[in-house]
Amino acid sequence: MAAIKEHIPFVTYQGIANFLKDQVPSHLHPKVGIVCGSGLGGLSATLDTGAVTINYADIPNFPQSTVAGHAGKLVFGMLRGKPTVCMVGRFHYYEGYSPETTTLPLRVMQLLGVETVIVTNAVGSLNDDFNVGDVVLIKDHVSIPGIAGLNPLVGPNLSEFGPRFPPISDVYDFDLRVKMGETYYSQPEFRAKGMTMHEGIYSFVSGPSYESRAEGRFLRSIGADVVGMSTIPEIITAAHCGL
Repeated sequence: MAAIKEHIPFVTYQGIANFLKDQVPSHLHPKVGIVCGSGLGGLSATLDTGAVTINYADIPNFPQSTVAGHAGKLVFGMLRGKPTVCMVGRFHYYEGYSPETTTLPLRVMQLLGVETVIVTNAVGSLNDDFNVGDVVLIKDHVSIPGIAGLNPLVGPNLSEFGPRFPPISDVYDFDLRVKMGETYYSQPEFRAKGMTMHEGIYSFVSGPSYESRAEGRFLRSIGADVVGMSTIPEIITAAHCGL
């Protein structure tokens, strides 16, 4: 494993959060954070009129997204009466960022007052029962890079956010998953299109190359249903922050 040379001090996160608080009206300081995955940036357009958009390039010490389809902005607004921030454009290890840097926005969200995080992504299926266009709720994960030592919490622990050894065996909130399933199937347009919602296990790989045939067979053999190059570092960091 390559040595992790980078460490982001707490004061950097605090400075970013304070900057954003100054740019956003207090009634829009978020309680919900949504990470918009590849092709899902349109989620931010569902926020009510009066949303505030801040480009990553205008935020001091904030990383920049380099992936096509990731616009690179934070959008603050109201969603069904809840102050929400949408992160449109995430960061990946394969872009050259450290695991800690890829998850910086989650810690900033916690300092802004976010209590619940919804993380979305586009994935490849390993399960023959899953079809293109289906929606999968993550119920657990396998982090191959994490097993190899590429964990976003490697390095000095920032106790301002959480403990040295946080438990992550129950990070995918059951009640929230139930509510999402009920909401999904209450929408007639999804039923009309035959789009199915599943629960599944997400396998995180670093990318940017896709899996070999042998790697795909291995991931299926250990119970993975879908595979992708993001999300899990954010989930681990969110859990460490108590989100």
